[in-house]
Amino acid sequence: MSEQPGAPAEPAKHIPHQSFWLFVMCLTGVDYFSTLGYQPSIAYQNAGLLAPIATVVLVLVTLFGALPIYAYVAKKSFEGQGSIGMLAKLVSGWPGKVMVLVLLGFAATGFVITKTLSAADAAVHLLENPNWPWQPGPGETAQLIAVTMLLLMLLGAMFMRGFREVIGLAAVIVAVYLTLNLVVLGAGVNYLIDHPEKWHAWIIRLERGEWYLAHNPLGSVAGFGGMLAVSLLLFPKLALGLSGFETGVAVAAHVRGRADDDPKNPMGRIANIRKLLITAAVIMSVYLLATSVVISTLIEPEEITPVKAEGGLPKDTNGKELKHVEDWPKTPAAGRALAYIAHGQGGYGKSICRLFGPTFGTIYDISTIVILWFAGASAMVGLLNLVPQYLPRYGMAPEWASAVRPLVLLFTGVNLLVTWVFKANVDAQGGAYATGVLMLMTSACVASVIDVWREREGRWYQRLSWRFVLITAVFVYTTVANEVEKGFQGLIISLFFIATILAMSFWSRWSRSRELRFAGFKIPDAESRLMWDTLRDLELSVLVPHRPGRRSLANKESQIRREHRIPRDLVIIFVQVELADASDFVNEPVLRVEQEDGRYVLKIAGASSIAHTLAALALEMAKVGRPPEVHFGWTDDSPVSGTLGFLLFGEGNVPWMVRDLIRRAEPDEAKRPLIIIAGTA
Repeated sequence: MSEQPGAPAEPAKHIPHQSFWLFVMCLTGVDYFSTLGYQPSIAYQNAGLLAPIATVVLVLVTLFGALPIYAYVAKKSFEGQGSIGMLAKLVSGWPGKVMVLVLLGFAATGFVITKTLSAADAAVHLLENPNWPWQPGPGETAQLIAVTMLLLMLLGAMFMRGFREVIGLAAVIVAVYLTLNLVVLGAGVNYLIDHPEKWHAWIIRLERGEWYLAHNPLGSVAGFGGMLAVSLLLFPKLALGLSGFETGVAVAAHVRGRADDDPKNPMGRIANIRKLLITAAVIMSVYLLATSVVISTLIEPEEITPVKAEGGLPKDTNGKELKHVEDWPKTPAAGRALAYIAHGQGGYGKSICRLFGPTFGTIYDISTIVILWFAGASAMVGLLNLVPQYLPRYGMAPEWASAVRPLVLLFTGVNLLVTWVFKANVDAQGGAYATGVLMLMTSACVASVIDVWREREGRWYQRLSWRFVLITAVFVYTTVANEVEKGFQGLIISLFFIATILAMSFWSRWSRSRELRFAGFKIPDAESRLMWDTLRDLELSVLVPHRPGRRSLANKESQIRREHRIPRDLVIIFVQVELADASDFVNEPVLRVEQEDGRYVLKIAGASSIAHTLAALALEMAKVGRPPEVHFGWTDDSPVSGTLGFLLFGEGNVPWMVRDLIRRAEPDEAKRPLIIIAGTA
């Protein structure tokens, strides 16, 4: 039973639109599958001719590492909370809140950069299409930035119309894009079968050590063992190929289950989420393997990378090494390797397939541009699912942050700013994107290990999931290796997002601290309900906060009657408030009414703030009859320590805060409970 004291309550839970799992997979797929637009070029730039072997490692990690972890995460966070939600349940208080905010910073990094990077690559495919009438000159970025920003604004406008249309569009876009890629890759594989010399030429280059690597982490090595060792070390550079899992669980709230699902454990829905993850992972694994083989064998190295066969960083006209990929000289197939083949460009041209050429290539470009542009949709859904679940509930965002449209406008503005800062450069954003994705995947691994540990019994080695521990070690290595390789560029960008979220969140919590945040009382038994109704009907109620253990009720009553001049015939009601998690914003405490030695005691458990609970209690009693009086003793707290105690620990400056909360919540002075402070503490 809950009673609403007229104060603002926690916003009603938004029930998202739900659809068939395969359609929701397409929403994940516009992010996951769209990486085929730039992943092949990134793989080649980072792994050279070893890209197919490194991709095999990536696929193994996908199927036997990320997939088992996220299948477990789907079981535990079927509402779309993901690994953040799992960890939030394991850590409480302010450390837990800060941890969630930090992870939200990494999530924001991943999702925001997903949108800006994908839109930027879509703009690249548009501007580099041979039929585009306004070809930019060398080094020109104004047109690229303008087109990228236009695509981001169009995406935001689409989300203002509603979510149902987004899922429908995603299904069509993914189906067309995968079909066109199947044609390109199928033709490429068929050409390799008919021309095995291309395959043999690739193998000969590998045997000679002509790997086109900008940096060989092992120096001079040879043989298959050396290739495998280098590929294992280079694999983290291909980590963007893992991007679909976090978005897969982020959109889980939109997956439809069975009609008879238990809302607390919807097995049908969980099974469908797992189908989504498995199907997406298998499809992407097949496409990644085929893409790496076709690109590495059918595109000449100099057409896709400026790195020489013997390796080493490319140099500028002055002979200075170019350490950052975004500064490398532009090659014809860079950033659009599959589109390069679809246009019939390169040494083999139409010999791969008679369909390939300007017409088919333009159709392929249009499909690629659309899916890259739409890839931001799954990232937007992830943000729209995560932010309302945490920030408003923690009091660390304004109330409008629970609404979709204001968030869409906010995120679109952030995307435009990021695009301007990075000048819509795809390579410049890759490190930040990988950092956001890998940090969340690592947190999913850690959360799964801890969750299994808590559920099992026995000795420590029996409670551990050793499979999950091994997978966690792989992702920790991948994350660290990626950061070291990128010079911690991605981490620095993520820290900017984290610092912004922390600063804005704590400012919001401070500014909203004097809202009467209260969701009502839970009254657990009929006896408490009866006495509660009786006390509310008294002609005048005198409420006295009491901390048990310091003094007896008899002693407290004697002192309060003497110092506050309360007559003997006036009933005193003692109030004991037990704090739970003071970092919570809106709570619903449990109210029990008991009698001790003939005295009424209201015992309130599970409160997040003493002042808010007392103010809400007094306002509730003021609804029936005369407003009550709340009697306090003087406090020895200084204004500074009292305010900090109120903000951080739910106590401190209690009399003053109760008075202020009541004044703000009840505009009618005649209906306000009276706050009386007298005597000594």
